[in-house]
Amino acid sequence: MNNELFEALTILEKEKNISKDTLLEAIKQSLLQACKNHYGKSEANNVVVNIDPETCEFEVYAEKTVVENVEDELAEISLTNAKLKDEKYELGDIVRVPIKSKEFGRIATQNAKNVILQKIREEERKVLYNEYYEKEKDIVTGVVQRFIGRNISINLGKVDAMLNAEEQIKGEIYHQTERIKVYVLEVRDTPKGPKIFVSRTHPELVKRLFEAEVTEVKDGTVEIKSIAREAGSRTKMAVWSNNPDVDPVGACVGLNGARVNAVVDELNGEKIDIINWDENPALLIENALSPAKVISVIADGDEKTAKVVVPDYQLSLAIGKEGQNARLAARLTGFKIDIKSETQARESGDLLEYEEDYYEDEYYEEDGYYGDEYYEGQEGDGYYGAQDGEEYYDDPNGDGYYYEEDQEYQEPGEGSDNNQE
Repeated sequence: MNNELFEALTILEKEKNISKDTLLEAIKQSLLQACKNHYGKSEANNVVVNIDPETCEFEVYAEKTVVENVEDELAEISLTNAKLKDEKYELGDIVRVPIKSKEFGRIATQNAKNVILQKIREEERKVLYNEYYEKEKDIVTGVVQRFIGRNISINLGKVDAMLNAEEQIKGEIYHQTERIKVYVLEVRDTPKGPKIFVSRTHPELVKRLFEAEVTEVKDGTVEIKSIAREAGSRTKMAVWSNNPDVDPVGACVGLNGARVNAVVDELNGEKIDIINWDENPALLIENALSPAKVISVIADGDEKTAKVVVPDYQLSLAIGKEGQNARLAARLTGFKIDIKSETQARESGDLLEYEEDYYEDEYYEEDGYYGDEYYEGQEGDGYYGAQDGEEYYDDPNGDGYYYEEDQEYQEPGEGSDNNQE
């Protein structure tokens, strides 16, 4: 057994993660190349190399045809010489003639060595590429290694990745040897090895962080349906539970906010709003505008537009600082959202009538009461719901209001609190 070769291949297989079969194939090709160089032939199709994968013993021989008169010594052998090897050979037979690799010249040997080294480098690049290609669209932990202009080189263990300036969180400061989590955007195969591009701003980074922190997200019980992010400032995330007994928002927040806080800490304090996903676009938009309270929503699924009315005092909250809340809600839902205050909606005639499809969970049949918001009456004669802490109920005669159920009925025009228009 060729123990030295066997041990060398075993070490290479372990350290470089290159299969022994691949290395043996590289040795085979190097010996064939050495034969071509040694004999000065551009092709040596009759040269064969056999290697035993179990023992690493190898043999090199030329397959020569038995002829009367030899014209090509590399490809032919005389009948006389063939008979010396074995009396059974006849004209036209193929004789295996051993080639002693030790007789190869220095140049041939050096070329064979280069072939092996080149194959090892190629396989090493291929192994690295395949390893990190599997991590594309996932998160990895890396170490800040060096700064290249505004870009940062991140060491991922076996290879370096590039965090470009546009993929860095604005205002985030990185220090050498600091460990950070990054999202793998792309892995390219190049002659110099895999080239990897990573990001700290991609919305999927937040999703992957929650998958790592929240068991229910990882096992599919809770789905992250949509994410909208302004890196370094705020993220909105819509979640849905496939198990009615599991609260998706609660699962993502965790006990005392432990789970969401772990993600926030990794993102250096970036605020994260977690809302319930709803197939009804109007309800989804209402949730997306949280923490603002919404009076009414009409969404056009075909045009992907929505009209939203909010209380006057909630307008700035619904829009958010520099429009951030409305902008993130629009990205999260995929709808173009037009937000108006109640006063603006009344002045433009856009105040929405109650729509059972949108506010089914707010509506109560008894006495025509419509939940904790007030909407234009179906008869056009007033409002239903809560205003200034008072509750209003439909007057059976259509000519006035009842205040609290135990209060006296007031005719239109009686008292300063009558709000009929």
